[in-house]
Amino acid sequence: MRFVYVMDPVDRILPERDTTFAFQRATQRRGHASLHCEPRDVFVQDGDVWGRVRELRVSDSAPHFAFGGAQDVRLADVECVFIRKDPPFDSEYLHVSLMLENLRGRTLIVNDPRGLRDANEKLYALHFARHMPRTLVTSDRDRIHGFVAQVGVAVVKPLDGAGGSGVMVLSRADRNTRSIVDYLTRDGTRHAMVQEYLADVRAGDKRVLVLDGEILGAINRIAREDDVRSNIHVGGRVEPCDVTSRERTIVSEMAPRLAADGLVFVGLDFIGGKLTEVNVTSPTGVQELSRHLGRDVSEQVLAWVERRAADYRPVLPSIPPA
Repeated sequence: MRFVYVMDPVDRILPERDTTFAFQRATQRRGHASLHCEPRDVFVQDGDVWGRVRELRVSDSAPHFAFGGAQDVRLADVECVFIRKDPPFDSEYLHVSLMLENLRGRTLIVNDPRGLRDANEKLYALHFARHMPRTLVTSDRDRIHGFVAQVGVAVVKPLDGAGGSGVMVLSRADRNTRSIVDYLTRDGTRHAMVQEYLADVRAGDKRVLVLDGEILGAINRIAREDDVRSNIHVGGRVEPCDVTSRERTIVSEMAPRLAADGLVFVGLDFIGGKLTEVNVTSPTGVQELSRHLGRDVSEQVLAWVERRAADYRPVLPSIPPA
């Protein structure tokens, strides 16, 4: 099989952490081809969507990447297209997702481009608001200060941030609070998400990885003592953990909506049993989870892709013997 990975340049990849790298390594082990394609290399010609791709070989040893020659591939002819471009979801991402709409029903796409557009990683969780901490989304600075006065301590996030970028703590006692709110709302002209601060975050921010509605497992990310953010790339420590019965119930409730939106591989973030974010663009955590479980979780993902990709293969009519 041939799998196209629409993703960032490989020089941004951390081989010991990156989930896309793990998928490509499993692709290679299973005898398939990984074709690398940056968003700028997707194009439409004569009404069909193509990619300018290069076959990619990966290795755990440096140099970690080796490319073949460039070629143009009609994306409907490959078995799966993985959309693994890291946030932010900008205008170029939007345009590429609209071009990839042409593939729906013709080949497997993980995740569906329409689902990616609909599922802002902060706002999508509001479909399941009863499982979230107290949350406010607004550009009104007075409304934010009123919310902070009610809850005492809050966390504010830009709606287009990722990896903990721009996440800050707001407190009635902190003289920086007004400046932070002015900055993140651009003086009241841009929406931000404000959530009640959960003290349980010091015990960890749990990432639950879900494939086609089924839980693959979870990792617990522990923030440094001098940081409120627990994201791995800003220094968060990763520990093994279990998925609680409450979290499993929430995932079961979310599964039909995720399936309807074509969100196959997602990362759900929980703090103290409360849902905080739904990560859909390029969820990570597979390598850390694999180390904790003692098996390569990406193999499970690729086995699922193989089965589902077969659904898109044309069934050729049988030819009766002469």
